[in-house]
Parts: sequence; structure tokens; C-alpha cells
Amino acid sequence: MQNTASISSETARHVLFHYGRPGGYRPGSFTQKLMEAIDAADVVHTARLRTAYPELVDAMNLAANEPGGIDRLTAIANGTQV
Repeated sequence: MQNTASISSETARHVLFHYGRPGGYRPGSFTQKLMEAIDAADVVHTARLRTAYPELVDAMNLAANEPGGIDRLTAIANGTQV
């Protein structure tokens, strides 16, 4: 299970928007393009992006690869994470 303590509610809402989930909201165009790049990146490039944008990469990984990740991001976005 991934540690989500470093993911802000704002980032969680951006990632939810990216994946077309309720509770998300559209980030700025740079962040949208960055999320597209993270989605397209291989393992090596994802690691490089993580050095500059760890919170966003962690949130994207949670949504795309962790069971229950979308639910956890929703809880972070709503401020209800335990």
C-alpha cells in the first residue's frame, strides 16, 4: 500500500479530473500536459519525472496501479482520509 501522506487534496482532485472521476477539477494546462507525460512515460522516465514532481507521480501511480487508489484519492480530495 502506497503512503499517501504527501498527496494534497488539490493534487488528488487534479488526478481525479485526469481520469474522469467525480470530485476532480481541471488543473492548468501545464499540469494537464505533465499528467499526460507521466501516463505515457516508461519506468525510467517516470523515475526522472518523480525527482521533480514526486507528489503528482505518486498520485498518478496510486490512481492507475493501486487497488482502491481512486477511492483513496477521493478521500484525500474530500479531506476524509484516515
